[in-house]
Amino acid sequence: MARISGVDLPKDKRIEAALTYIFGIGLSTSKKILEEAGVNPDIRVNALTDENVAKIRSVIDAKYKVEGALRTEVTMNIKRLMDIGCYRGFRHRRGLTVRGQRTRTNARTRKGRAKTVSGKRKK
Repeated sequence: MARISGVDLPKDKRIEAALTYIFGIGLSTSKKILEEAGVNPDIRVNALTDENVAKIRSVIDAKYKVEGALRTEVTMNIKRLMDIGCYRGFRHRRGLTVRGQRTRTNARTRKGRAKTVSGKRKK
């Protein structure tokens, strides 16, 4: 099992897909990393040699911000928005959608379970 950037990569997946388990690396970035490291993207993680793992690790460490450092940066960016009191920061603080999505219906992932409000009875 290969361990890169503090993440255990799944053994039976292709290295191209397995690298996407690292926070901050998607499929296109994974392809670029493997091309720079000179590793075949079709090889399985359990078939990687220590030399290949070392090449991949060195490319990631040199050129990409991943895992802890990236999570910290994202958190600090959101905190900055909240501190300056801008619209996006306000939406983050309230737990609402930030990028202009509709919230009258939908937006349940962001808002949580619906809280039922009983209607007022007419007399």
